[in-house]
Amino acid sequence: MATTKPLILILEDEKELAGMVATQLEEAGMMTQVFHTVANAERYLQRNFANLMLLDVELPDGNGFDLFESLKKRNINIPVIFFTAANSELLKVRGLDMGGDDYITKPFSFPELIARINAVLRRAETAKDFQITQNAKLTEEPFSFCGAEINPLRLEATFPDGQIEKIGRKELGIMIYLVSNPGTVLTRRSLIHAVWGVHADVKSRSLDQYIVKIRDLLARHECPADFFRTIHGVGYIYDESGESK
Repeated sequence: MATTKPLILILEDEKELAGMVATQLEEAGMMTQVFHTVANAERYLQRNFANLMLLDVELPDGNGFDLFESLKKRNINIPVIFFTAANSELLKVRGLDMGGDDYITKPFSFPELIARINAVLRRAETAKDFQITQNAKLTEEPFSFCGAEINPLRLEATFPDGQIEKIGRKELGIMIYLVSNPGTVLTRRSLIHAVWGVHADVKSRSLDQYIVKIRDLLARHECPADFFRTIHGVGYIYDESGESK
């Protein structure tokens, strides 16, 4: 059975270097997409998926750190290996502190680069074993939702009446996003992006069907569903304090 080749996005303004990196990665069994500016790479990632990005820190229209932060704010989560100058320890530390997966200094050997890419791809694949929606992991701590105790690891909800019911992955993702943003009006689009991902082709009607499942589950156990309200024409709000308006 053929295996899918990982797609590596290369953001490097030195065109000759970018071309050499792309050639080496393709010979190592990967696919590549090369960009030389922040704007073009960001535009691509808003609409497409890549398994990993090689990200130069210094770019003609910005820097890699700013792009990395911008992607995180848009919930575009992609493993990143930073290209850094050989003597820039501060840049290396900053990249790792921001959440970068690795860094490699210029000049570098291609065998080392390929080894680092494969290591990050393996870690990312292992992390997916616990990822059940874009924003939810099995390793999340239990939390309260409208009086029910939600256990992500077991995908279960324990209700005040003592009954336990299984919950779906998408329902869990929705509840986690709601409780993570208490008292805030959340649009349907933001919920879809948080739970399914920014590239998912999911309609508001599909989201609403999952919301109905959550409401029905709460109603069956007489939980206070008024904590979780619809804001007509906009989206939803979760607020156990009752202070939001």
